[in-house]
Amino acid sequence: MSAANIELETVNVRVDDGAATIELNRPDALNAWNAQLGADLVAALRGATEDDAVRAVVLTGAGRAFSSGADLKDISGGDVTADGRPDVYKTLTERYHPVMRAVREMPKPVIAAVNGPAVGIGCSLALCSDLIIAAESAYFLLAFVNIGLVPDGGSSLFVPTRIGMARATELSMLGERLPATRALEWGLINRVVADESLHEETAALAARLAAGPTRSYAGTKRQLNSWLYSRMEEQLELEAGIQQEMAGSEDFVEGAMAFVEKRPARFSGS
Repeated sequence: MSAANIELETVNVRVDDGAATIELNRPDALNAWNAQLGADLVAALRGATEDDAVRAVVLTGAGRAFSSGADLKDISGGDVTADGRPDVYKTLTERYHPVMRAVREMPKPVIAAVNGPAVGIGCSLALCSDLIIAAESAYFLLAFVNIGLVPDGGSSLFVPTRIGMARATELSMLGERLPATRALEWGLINRVVADESLHEETAALAARLAAGPTRSYAGTKRQLNSWLYSRMEEQLELEAGIQQEMAGSEDFVEGAMAFVEKRPARFSGS
């Protein structure tokens, strides 16, 4: 099936001159991930992989955000563990990890066009891509710590491989916004452009890649994956296990309640 013919509920797909644009389309929720978005994103990525007419892929968000991260109203899809806590291990392994694998294993270049906030798992998705171009007003945020969780979706791998231990620790433990311009200075992303130029600049880069030597790009991606991400599966599994531990903590309960109630969290360390 042509990638352009895929009809999905929460993701828009269009193909122009060999470049497929996959747009997260829950703008009213700032493109927060729920179960449907996860399923649709995997379907779109697999469709682009299998469509020989697609030679480059763009990931972006509808509205004013790239993605605000996991939808806390649907954080476990209703699944709970034996002790009644959200089954985030299942959510990670079934909803998020297939997306990250699809991006890294796709034998075509993937561009993240970050049009606004890229938060939590949304940040992980952007950093999973091969090239990242961001609007000046965009920012990146590993918000997990702010609700008593830890980085997931591969971000404990993607961040340090891009910018090193010191800055990865800062982003992970302090949970502060990293503006696009600073992200460029740090080497986390590739380009920053004016907000009004993002679409045009992204389209030009995608067209260049779509017209380029696809097999060469695929080979380069295999090389980089082998050197930098050969333990990706092991790290994703570790993240999911530790995140399940965090979901069983009192700090997570307090962090989630504080987020919903829009107040500072009072963490106890338990």
